[in-house]
Amino acid sequence: MRIKVAVIGGGSWGTTVGHLAAHQVPTLLWARRPELAEEINQRHTNDRYLPGLPLHPELRATSDLAEAVDQADVVVMGVPSQGFRGALEQVAEHVRAWVPILSLTKGLEQGSRLRMTQVVNEVVPGHPAAVLTGPNLAREILAGNAAAAVVATPDPVVADHLQKIFHMNLFRVYTNPDVAGCEVAGALKNVVAIAAGMADGLATGDNTKAMVITRGLDELSRLGERMGGQYATFSGLAGMGDLLATCISPHSRNRYVGEQLGKGRTIDEVIDEMNMVAEGVKTSRVVMELAEEYGVDMPIAAEVFGVCHEGSTAEAAYRGLIRRQDGGVEHPLLQY
Repeated sequence: MRIKVAVIGGGSWGTTVGHLAAHQVPTLLWARRPELAEEINQRHTNDRYLPGLPLHPELRATSDLAEAVDQADVVVMGVPSQGFRGALEQVAEHVRAWVPILSLTKGLEQGSRLRMTQVVNEVVPGHPAAVLTGPNLAREILAGNAAAAVVATPDPVVADHLQKIFHMNLFRVYTNPDVAGCEVAGALKNVVAIAAGMADGLATGDNTKAMVITRGLDELSRLGERMGGQYATFSGLAGMGDLLATCISPHSRNRYVGEQLGKGRTIDEVIDEMNMVAEGVKTSRVVMELAEEYGVDMPIAAEVFGVCHEGSTAEAAYRGLIRRQDGGVEHPLLQY
């Protein structure tokens, strides 16, 4: 029998991962909206999230969650962090025993501060939990550009099976047992990307932006290690690779949020116009809670939190890093 994959979530990345899996195995995507499922089945597109990009013709979709899950051998969760637990609780009513749950979500749960695989272990104990992460911009992958990703799970047998589902010539998949490091890096890089986007909006220059990205990597690495991650993970695809892609790409949602904030718009204005979730906004609050818990100084994350949640401005966050006519310098973003 061939492995059957169910993808939960019809956003840009969930759809893209479904498209990839459909090259190798029968894949059924669950979309909340029946009209989206019909579009994928009949037109092989998802124009709301991925306009102008064709999907693999063998990718099928349904708005019936039981239909998507009850025969699946692997369940892929492509749901934002704030809806992850609720969606997984519904999946739990239909999923067969021992089926692996693969998370695509790069965020942390509000309140509990749990990583997504930890949520999986709470909601569906006994199911192998894994994460797919890395520098993966959906539009570029669908356009046929080469990319690489990491499957992180402590079980080498599960890792091998998941790798075979998604690995192909232009999408290379590697394995890593450091689940904590991969998930922390994937969540925290979104916060740094907002800071990098603010640099774009403020037109600070590439030197300043590179400085922020580099020091941002240091921040996420230090917190990630304190949370159980391995140092090498943060210099690899799940760490530096994902961080660079998210901080520099015009397709990055979190970088876009930061750019708009740098241009003087409010966080509410930016979020209201978007039809996709920028995980870094809510993650910044959780990161500051974790930084306090673990005793890690994170000035970049603190400034992003201030702009997103405390009414500060991007210009205030970059005080001391923006050229001023009077040559004055206040308190810098980077306190090192």
